[in-house]
Amino acid sequence: MDRRSPPIALLPRSPTRRNLRWTSGLVLMAYVTAHLLNHSLGIASFAAAESVLRGVQVFWHSLPGTLLLYGAASVHLALAVAALWERRTLRMPPLEGLRVLLGFVLPLLLATHLTAMRGAYLAYGIEGSYVRVVSGLWSLPGAGAQFTMLLAAWTHGCLGIHFALRARPAYRRFSYLLLAIAVVLPLAAMMGFVSMGREFQWTGVPPAALPTPAEGRALDTAEGRIKLFYALGLAALLAAYGARNWFARRARGLSIALRYPGRTVHVPRGWSVLEASRSHGIAHLSVCGGRARCSTCRVRVLGPAQHTDPPDRDEQRTLERVRAPGGVRLACQLRPRGDIEVIPLFAPASHGRQPAPASSFGRERDVAILFVDLRRWSGLSEGQWPFDLAYVLDRYFATVGAAVRECGGVPNQFIGDSVMAIFGLDTDLPTACRQALRATELIGQRMDAWSEGFEAQFGQPLDFGMGLHAGRAAVGEVGYLDTTTFTAIGEVVNTASRLQDHSKTAASRLVVSVYAAQQAGFAHAGGQVEMLAVRGRSEPLAVICSE
Repeated sequence: MDRRSPPIALLPRSPTRRNLRWTSGLVLMAYVTAHLLNHSLGIASFAAAESVLRGVQVFWHSLPGTLLLYGAASVHLALAVAALWERRTLRMPPLEGLRVLLGFVLPLLLATHLTAMRGAYLAYGIEGSYVRVVSGLWSLPGAGAQFTMLLAAWTHGCLGIHFALRARPAYRRFSYLLLAIAVVLPLAAMMGFVSMGREFQWTGVPPAALPTPAEGRALDTAEGRIKLFYALGLAALLAAYGARNWFARRARGLSIALRYPGRTVHVPRGWSVLEASRSHGIAHLSVCGGRARCSTCRVRVLGPAQHTDPPDRDEQRTLERVRAPGGVRLACQLRPRGDIEVIPLFAPASHGRQPAPASSFGRERDVAILFVDLRRWSGLSEGQWPFDLAYVLDRYFATVGAAVRECGGVPNQFIGDSVMAIFGLDTDLPTACRQALRATELIGQRMDAWSEGFEAQFGQPLDFGMGLHAGRAAVGEVGYLDTTTFTAIGEVVNTASRLQDHSKTAASRLVVSVYAAQQAGFAHAGGQVEMLAVRGRSEPLAVICSE
């Protein structure tokens, strides 16, 4: 039986930096989303937007709401500062750079809104109201600043979610819907703002508590001090960052050598391998942007053990999740302390074509792989006309392919007289295994129905064998130039093929691994368990041979 790493849910639950960043970001994104939805109600009326605002303020002005919101903002900003400080180069993809830039600019944009609304409430007990917001900003400069702040906060959050989830199939499946929401919601909020302003022009501005001139001047002074303090802190951080990197680049004895296949680069100690690759123009895949949320930047490391620190918790969880062998590390997290050799394992292809896009190359999934093979094909080929053989293959492929699709799988490859099918591209592994086992039943029924007249037509009985296994595989486009195909690659594919081969020796129609059967919820799947030595595997595999 396959031994898998413990699920993430069973790992220690104390928060990691990745968990804190993700949780604090979701809290802030929920706050911004609620704010935009509240603004959007202004399309209906000022009264609708104001009544909902009053209810929302009850929570955010409470002690739990205040701690949640400002605690999340403080944690998120602190983690952003730590992440910037740890970077040894600011070279990054444009969208990632935009996300980082917006994150550091946002406090300056939010300072005016926070002091005018939250500051007035804390200092003078003046509740926030759409009367104050709309009437106070009903001018081109004011409205422009409001919309810029909303768009900056919303765009930063959307980019963060995109980078965190873009490697997941479920996210890609609904990405167009999410993009539509990302565009429509801020537009609806702006329309609500304008609608309330027009309503005030027609009906007059409703009465509301406003700061006195002295209170207004005090709030303006507080706003200016907040902006100045933040700007000075950000300038100090950037100055220290630049000085640290300048000194590291010029200090002798503090650089290390990273040996890539065919090339050696020298970088200051403390740089990550991914930063070294980007700084020297070495193609290095990284889907998640260097935050240990994927394993596409993984490298095999060769060199003295004392030249590398052990993985931190975020990296260790990712390595365990993909069952990475010893000596494999994440380039975005590995910061060597001495000379080492690194071999990128998911480097973009370069055989005469541009690197494969990250969205289609090397993503990993837990899948079920089914191989179906037509028996005695060589004997049949020897005594039949080529067009007759083409008819047999065409009907065979159609029978197997239709059964696979009806059960939720993808008939992926048709090679000779074999069919490979993938289950689990859009589902979890237990569902994929149940779908695959159902497909084997359906294939058996339809092949049996066809075999009734097959022997009379072709002089030999119709027979076939199947092999089914489940596990982690890399799925994506492979090939050369314009000749590419979508497929799955990994140990699970090779093992499923070997199980199909074993079905000949075992005189069985189906050989399924016990692991796949257990994932599907079937303890024995209608057969006896045996230990099978599978070529290419270091340990025997528990399998079930069934008729």
